[in-house]
Amino acid sequence: MADPWLTIIGINENGLAGLSQSSRHAIASAEVIYGGARHLALAEADGRGKVWAVPFDLAPLLSGRGKPTVMLASGDPFWFGAGGSIAAHLDRSEWIAHPAPSTFALAACRLGWRLEDVLCLGLHAAPFERLVPLLHQDAQIICLVRDGAAAVALAQWLVDHGWGQSQIWSLSALGGPREVIKHATAATVSETAMAAPIAVAIKAVGCSGLPRISGLADDLFKNDGQLTKRPVRALALSALAPRPGERLWDIGAGCGSITIEWALAGGHAIAIEPRADRMANIQMNCDAFGIEHRVQCVHATAPDGLAGLAHPDAVFVGGGLSAALINDLSTRLRAGTRIVAHAVTLETEATLADLQSRYGGELMRFEIAQAEPLGRMRSWKASRPITQWSGAL
Repeated sequence: MADPWLTIIGINENGLAGLSQSSRHAIASAEVIYGGARHLALAEADGRGKVWAVPFDLAPLLSGRGKPTVMLASGDPFWFGAGGSIAAHLDRSEWIAHPAPSTFALAACRLGWRLEDVLCLGLHAAPFERLVPLLHQDAQIICLVRDGAAAVALAQWLVDHGWGQSQIWSLSALGGPREVIKHATAATVSETAMAAPIAVAIKAVGCSGLPRISGLADDLFKNDGQLTKRPVRALALSALAPRPGERLWDIGAGCGSITIEWALAGGHAIAIEPRADRMANIQMNCDAFGIEHRVQCVHATAPDGLAGLAHPDAVFVGGGLSAALINDLSTRLRAGTRIVAHAVTLETEATLADLQSRYGGELMRFEIAQAEPLGRMRSWKASRPITQWSGAL
């Protein structure tokens, strides 16, 4: 590697004593050292220290490109740290990194948890709802939080969401003389002063959490009745075949149930919906499931609202199906993009039949009935038949 001007160093609460010889040499040789006030004190940075601007800004560091510079971060700079943020702006030859044990690793060591079995999460600036897809009985989770007040607020969030009996450990300033570990249940956590960095470890006890298969219960979604019902949603998602990292266009998204289950599977989604009230429901549902960072909401009518959107790997047409929309998609989508479309009217069903005759794919019709009371007996109540086409244009 060429001589890098930037050294990214992970430092823990034991300061210089816990650093490698290479890290100490880089600090001694640096003209300027960037970090938080706590990092600079631990590294004994003297007058060369520069405290990060708030909000976080890399511009001052980048303006000194070429000068021997050190950037300090807690533990492993590339695990919920600032390392990735700066590396994205530099050529690989410009920097070198020396990580220390992460707060996650230190916490797991204190608790005797296998780190490969632990879910790790950064909640400094993210909503606690990010935990929703992760919580299940006996889950082991370690979260980085902003301060002691945030640790207490997290415990209260767990109580409010049915996980009040979960075991909670608040771990403060691990690896140094200020280290403190406190244990309680979520329901009995009390306010306490804790020194940064702070981690909260959770052994989940409570309700069962979200299922890991398609077809979540309908009552989990805020909606006005425009909802792809659970059995049909499961069939749609099976045909869409979500994979981590892939992007979905959900056209005529309604309350966003397809979008949300796609995002819960690890993908990203763009929900296109023409009605403002339904857009509000989509946003509230995304927030409630903790996947708002994976979803872009577009208040528009297709096909006009599709211009400029990032290319999808799959498209679901749950509303607004027309020949004009299909013709637009045929010119807009990349070859091989998966498409699933549903129809409930004779006219849109004819459109799907025409699609299969032109492009092949699979055409299916679902007729679902549920048992409901009929006087003193029970009988079947049928839903409207739904036709599904899946294929590629």
